[in-house]
This record gives sequence, structure tokens and C-alpha cells, in this order.
Amino acid sequence: MVRATFAGFSTALSAMQANQKRLDITGQNLANMNTTGYTRQQLQVSSLNYTHPISHYMNGSEISVGFGVSMDTVTQIRDPFLDAQYRNQMQKSGYSDAMQVSLDRLATFLDESHITGISKAFDDIQSTLTNMHDLGKVNDPIYEAELRTRMQSLTNLLNQSARDIEQAKMEEYNRLDGTGTSEQGAIQRVNDMLQQIGSLNRQIKQNQIHGQPSLELMDERNVLLDELSSYIPIQVTYKKDAEHDGIKNGTEDTTRDEDLSEIYHLDSAGRPIAKKDWPDDLYVKAEYIDKDGKRQTLDLINGTEGIGEENHMKIEIPDGAKILSGELDPGQVSLNFYYLNSDGTKDAGRTADEVLFEVTKPARPLQPGAAGSISNYFTDGSIQAGLDMLWKDGTTANLNDVKGYDYYMDELDCLANAFAKVMNTLNNVYEQDAVNNGKPQNLLINKDLADKYPANTDNITAANIGISREWISGDVHISSKGPNAGDTVLLMKEAMEATYPYLSGFTDSNGVVVWKPTSTDVDLDNNSFANFMTHVSTVLANDSYSNKVVLKNNVTVLNGIQNSRDSVSGVSLDEEASNMMMYMSAYSAASRLMTTLDEALNTLINGTGLVGR
Repeated sequence: MVRATFAGFSTALSAMQANQKRLDITGQNLANMNTTGYTRQQLQVSSLNYTHPISHYMNGSEISVGFGVSMDTVTQIRDPFLDAQYRNQMQKSGYSDAMQVSLDRLATFLDESHITGISKAFDDIQSTLTNMHDLGKVNDPIYEAELRTRMQSLTNLLNQSARDIEQAKMEEYNRLDGTGTSEQGAIQRVNDMLQQIGSLNRQIKQNQIHGQPSLELMDERNVLLDELSSYIPIQVTYKKDAEHDGIKNGTEDTTRDEDLSEIYHLDSAGRPIAKKDWPDDLYVKAEYIDKDGKRQTLDLINGTEGIGEENHMKIEIPDGAKILSGELDPGQVSLNFYYLNSDGTKDAGRTADEVLFEVTKPARPLQPGAAGSISNYFTDGSIQAGLDMLWKDGTTANLNDVKGYDYYMDELDCLANAFAKVMNTLNNVYEQDAVNNGKPQNLLINKDLADKYPANTDNITAANIGISREWISGDVHISSKGPNAGDTVLLMKEAMEATYPYLSGFTDSNGVVVWKPTSTDVDLDNNSFANFMTHVSTVLANDSYSNKVVLKNNVTVLNGIQNSRDSVSGVSLDEEASNMMMYMSAYSAASRLMTTLDEALNTLINGTGLVGR
């Protein structure tokens, strides 16, 4: 039996159509090879072969052959494993990069290897005391004024550094919450991305149900997912919705019986005939460590669940208004995650666990050595880096893995308090009559309390340390009492050179120990005043250097994964050019097949059937 007349033409035509489509896709790939987020596309095909009941009555000599190629769909070439690796590395890079921004901000006023600052101010005070120790200069008002000016410069620098740290904390908060600024904060950006991904989920699924792949929308969604992973650690999964997952009642309870009707078209006997072509939904979960130290996940995007904005969560800073108004310290910032109603308002109809997920500042221990409590927190991502810098002081239990702003503020406070205590104590050693009369000869005070208590030295910090108004007015002076008039100056000079705790104590010109400060009184980790500031700068420099190494390694690994991903999903000019030639050759071959079939048909029609010619 001769094959159906135009069957061969149909086969050749399908081949030409498939290769034409492949050429079109190759052109699309080349046109978008520099488009951000574009994923290389390819044509998914399958062999076309028709079956018919008549085939049961054919004899064995009639072998059934195919009828060409079927163009099934256009797909993207992606490797989910590489995507997961890339996003996992993005969260690490996002954390170290955000941390470096914060450390660089601190370095602008604390890294004294590049600036003339507090250490130099201490050296200037020591130099002035050295000049004053001569008996002829002890009571010279010019030298005392110079010492007061030097100390005033030091207190101004400490005040400014404290303000700079507070400003850095506020800038860190603004990077999280851009409310009231011209820039979009990380929280607003994450909320925008969650909303966009949730909306794209619906658009893509609706288009796929109607037979449109929506590959460009999927590219847009993938770009958003990559960016989201730099803010928060995420897991991305693809699965059917509850009505098409093959489980009865739409639950995820694996003990329930399967419901084949959700996956297959069934015949009257309940047997599967064909699989339903239903698209997968995209789900996004945030990874976090809970209060018990266990790794958990939080649903950020639930596929296409519900309507409107019900398929994604939103983040808020509950006390943001108080922080902006100055009622709360930026270090008290916390995050709340909650679900939405279809119109974008907070969903209060869920259970307590579902409505709110909190990321709050870990509690400090009530006393030294006691264990502080921890809260839910993210292991990586730029948002957690900002929270760590605002929350952690580098020394408290459960908070000691990051030296945040509080660490450097505490160190400056320690330095300011120690300097004020030492200088005031030494200036009052020989002024007991004045002290007993309620008129201590304090040189450095808490200036925030000066209006009410002019000589108050309680709770001196870097932010409030100042020169005594009485010293400025001339009611207080550098003490000239003692065995020798210059003993107080010599004690102060010794204090500038000493390391604290100063276990040997301060000795006057007669060899009498006038004060022996313990670690409870003054403790600078065995540093002098100037060296303690150098120590703080060194800690900052070491942290910055270590973080730069981590950041460099993270970026290197990230670039390696990106190259691997590009080799799979990216457009290669050489590969597309090679494909173009291959598809063109196949197109030409199919055209030649059609010509050959035409010649065969011509022979069949014109060269047979005329008896006796």
C-alpha cells in the first residue's frame, strides 16, 4: 500500500515549522543577550504519531511510522539547584556588604590611624602637664588655661564622637525604614518585592492556564527573588495548589488518601486517562532561627492563595514613629511580619501565631554572667546586618558575636568616665576641707546636670562629659596643696602615663600612696587613656578587615555561581550562532524533503497507470 498522498508533506512541513520556530527563538535569545534577568529559551518538541483503530486490522507488513514533530511549548533553560545556591550566597553577601557599610561609617570618626582625634588630645594634655610640673609654672594661670583648653578639646571630641555614633545608629535605622527620608528603606523595598512577586504569581498562573508560558514575567519574578534573597534568607519552591496536589481535602497530611481526580482526567470507572496540565505555584519561605535555637521557616508568599494580596506577608516596624520622634533609641527597633486581607490591610482574623511573627532585640542578662534570652532572628541578609549593628554590643552573653554601635558607645563612655574620675579624684586628694564643705574641686562634670548640680560627676559619659563651669569661672583651680605645690600636676602627669587598673597606686613626693584605684574604680583593660582609644580603633580596624575578607570571599563565590548559572541560563553568542546554522541546515533539509516528495508524487501521477504506453 502506498502511503497517504500528503502525509510526507505534513512531516516535512512540521519540520520546517519547528526549525523556523527555533530560528525565531534563537533571534529572541540574541536580541536579549544583554537584557537583565533574561533566561535563555528553547523549543520543547516531541515526536508526532497518530493512532487509529484501523491499525488493529493492518497486516504485519504495514509498519506505522511517525508523522513529524510536534511543537509542545517554549521553555526556559534554568537549573533550580544553581538558583538556590545563588540565592543562598546572595544572603551571605548581603549581610557582609551591609555590615561593611556600617563599619566604614564608624571608621570615619573612630579609626585614628587616618584622623587626628581623641588619642592626640590625650597626648596634648600629657604634654601640657609635663610643661606645668615646674614649680614656677604650677600656679601660672596661662598654663592652667592651656590645660583647660586641652581638656575642653578632649571633651568636645568625646561629645562629637558620641553624637556621631548616635547619628550612625539613626542612619542604620533609616536604611531599614526609609520613612521620613528621600530614600526607600529595606523594609519598604522588601514589602514592594513581596507584593510584586505575589502579583506576578497570579499573572503567570492565569496566563499558563490559558496556554501562554509568560517567560518574560517569570524572568521578572526571578530577578525580584534574587534581590529579595540579599535582604532575607529565603527558600523558593514550586508545587501545585491545594486543589491540584493529589491529596484529598487540600491538606498536606500525607496520611490522607490520594485524590487522583485532582491530577488526572478519569474515565467512568475512575481510571486515569490523561494527566491534567496544571501549572505549579511559586512559594517563598524565610529561614530563621527561633528562640530555642532551632532552624525554622516562615511563609512569605503562598503561591496564588486567596484573592488580592492574601498570598503574601508584609513587614512593619511597630514603634517606628517613636524612634523617629526620639522617644525610643534606634537600637530598640523590632520587626513584625503579618498576613494581609485582599485589600492589603492587616488580617486580624487568623490565630495569634499566624497573625504576627516578631524579630525583636535579644534581652540582655540581668547581671554579669547570667544568660540573656534570644529572639527569632535571621542568620544572614542585609536586614539582619542592620539589626545586629543596632542590637549587639559585642560583650553581653548571646550578643557578643557582633560589635555593634553600642559596643563603641560603651567603650567611649568607659573612657570618658575613667578620665573624669581619675582627674577629679587626683585634684581633690589634697582638698579634703573643700570636699567636706560640699565644694569639691572637680574639673570634669556631667554637663547635662550642670544647671542644677554644677559639680555633679554622676554617670559621666562621652555624650555629657564637660569642663566644670566653676573651673571656667575661676572658682576651681588645679590644686597646689600637698607636700609640694606641684604634686597634683605630677600625679595627673603620672595618671596620663599609667595603665588601668593602676595596681601600684599614685604616690606623692613623700612616697605616700594617695590613691590606689582598683578595677572597680577604673578599668581600661590595662591600657592608658591614649592607648585605650588606640585599642578601640584597632578593634574596629580588625573587625573591618575580617569582614572585608569575608565579603571578598562571598563575592568571589557569588561570581563563580553566577558564571555557572550564566553558562546554563545565559545567552552565548557562539552557541546561538552554532544553533542558528544547525537549525538552518535542518530547515533546508526539510525543504529538500518536500521537493523530493513532490518529485515522487509527480512520478506516481505521471509515470504510472497508462497501460500500453
